[in-house]
Amino acid sequence: MTDLLEVDDVKVRFSVGGGFLTSLGLGAAPSIEAVAGVSLRVKQGETYAIVGESGSGKTTLARAVAGLLTAQEGSIRFQGEELRGLPESQFRPHRRHMAMMFQDPVGSLSPRLSIKYLITEPYRIHGLTDRDLDAEARRLLEMVGLPGEFAQRYPYQLSGGQARRVGVARALALEPKLVLADEPTAGLDVSVQGELLNLLSDLRDRLGVAMMVITHNLNVVRHIADRVGIMYLGRLVEEGPTETVFANPKHPYTLALLAANPEPDPDAVLDRIELKGEPPSLLNRPAACEFHNRCPFVRDNCAVDTPGWQAVEPDHHHRCHWPRS
Repeated sequence: MTDLLEVDDVKVRFSVGGGFLTSLGLGAAPSIEAVAGVSLRVKQGETYAIVGESGSGKTTLARAVAGLLTAQEGSIRFQGEELRGLPESQFRPHRRHMAMMFQDPVGSLSPRLSIKYLITEPYRIHGLTDRDLDAEARRLLEMVGLPGEFAQRYPYQLSGGQARRVGVARALALEPKLVLADEPTAGLDVSVQGELLNLLSDLRDRLGVAMMVITHNLNVVRHIADRVGIMYLGRLVEEGPTETVFANPKHPYTLALLAANPEPDPDAVLDRIELKGEPPSLLNRPAACEFHNRCPFVRDNCAVDTPGWQAVEPDHHHRCHWPRS
């Protein structure tokens, strides 16, 4: 499979305000680097999951790919075309081939508009006026397992699972090549989560659409992702095929996330590890290995030397001086 999305050394910074001297033009406002040099590839028809704690930068990265935030450095190539730095007028034709599924399914839908209007809005945004919108609304709803008559409903009349399916229908309206799904199962009951993940897997296989899934739920990753990237303080610290990373985690942070994941087998012997403290502020990044102040396996050089991107296998990499065996 060829690379659909190519992200190279992308950095996204935010200003966090300034003081009196900044207001007078006598100093620069401080900033944080929410995404600190991320590189990854998403292939056609593949599901790539990005996992990390809140504040790890995973949603910021997805929004930068979609052009909803500005990446100050690096390269974002989609279908071979460079997107970073494009003005909105030149970005819009590319956006037709990618879609964003937002975390809050009801809050992202206007309560004053019907489901038909909401899921067919992408046609109006992109000037596709030759479509029978009634027929398209029915087709899209049935594609995600909802009755066509739901087109006449409003968001407040939907359950959480139904609203999430409407979000999927809207995202797939223009038959995109890439869907960016931010926490697609957040807030749903476990049984509804399973139904939605099965739907997404089925649609991916039928339509050949690639997906970048942003989540903290490792069960989602195990269910749907071909490959996974583990993100900490705006950097990838491990990446590889999902089965490989789950079976043979190398970075202590990956090991900690997996150890904290609920285990359905009551007789399983769990290798629990405890992280120290909370993630540090992005305004005060630790030196060298940024995970060293929380790592249970820290050694002297971890606070001095910055670990490089190392290969375990050709498609499995990590960023750790002392990977787990």
